[in-house]
Amino acid sequence: MKIAILSPTWGHEHLPLKDFLDKVRSFGYQGLDTWIPDSLKNKLLLFNYLEKHQMHFVAHQHQAHGKTFAQFSKSFAKNLDICAEAQPLLINSHTGKDYFSLEQNLILIDIANNFSSRTGIMVTHETHRGRLGYSPQMLNDYFESDREFLLTADFSHWVCTTESMLENFRPALKKAISLSRHIHARFGYEQGPQVPDPRDPRWDYAKLKFLSWWDEIVAVNIKIKTKILPITTEFGPFPYMLNVPFTDQPLADQFEVNLYVKELLSKRYGIS
Repeated sequence: MKIAILSPTWGHEHLPLKDFLDKVRSFGYQGLDTWIPDSLKNKLLLFNYLEKHQMHFVAHQHQAHGKTFAQFSKSFAKNLDICAEAQPLLINSHTGKDYFSLEQNLILIDIANNFSSRTGIMVTHETHRGRLGYSPQMLNDYFESDREFLLTADFSHWVCTTESMLENFRPALKKAISLSRHIHARFGYEQGPQVPDPRDPRWDYAKLKFLSWWDEIVAVNIKIKTKILPITTEFGPFPYMLNVPFTDQPLADQFEVNLYVKELLSKRYGIS
């Protein structure tokens, strides 16, 4: 199995796309995890760049919207088709809402499964606040359904919503790990989805816990012979990254923090 470490575009929208692509490639990233650009010019630039440099791509579906569930589900299906244009390795999806009913969110899982059957493109549903999988206890209801689905593991949201390091949710966590085909590599803590700076030793307890979960996901994917497991270094900008009070000065440099995580994972998993 190959592990591919990807960069997010999130937090770097101010850069011209070509400059950003050159930057992440120069620092050894093997691909990108981002949304499809609205601009045709940038869309073609992105697609051509990825193909030319043989970089991996995870498409990001977070734009689905609607005042009613019917509108949302229609938008969700449309955005999956937009993501498919790039023939991504997989689509990372912010699926549903935490206030949708179980039955409504299961309909969205069905839409994603039908999409995957039609296109051959995997959809992984992110464990994200405000979405279908915002907490282990909520997602456990979906585990008990008869639906098959896969996950992007972003357990930083779970430690925040449960105010714990998931000590009391091991069965749901174990099931989520078994279904994870993508990792968003960010260390959360009991009061937030992102520690201020993972290089600070005070956060070692959280870092070691997350690394142990990611080790389990890697082991699962090796066992089932996954060809490529994408891991996105996903420390984000403000308000995930805290600022010095009364200023726009971040407490740490987002890109440098993500490079730190990239090097940590490269060493841990023997990625050259």
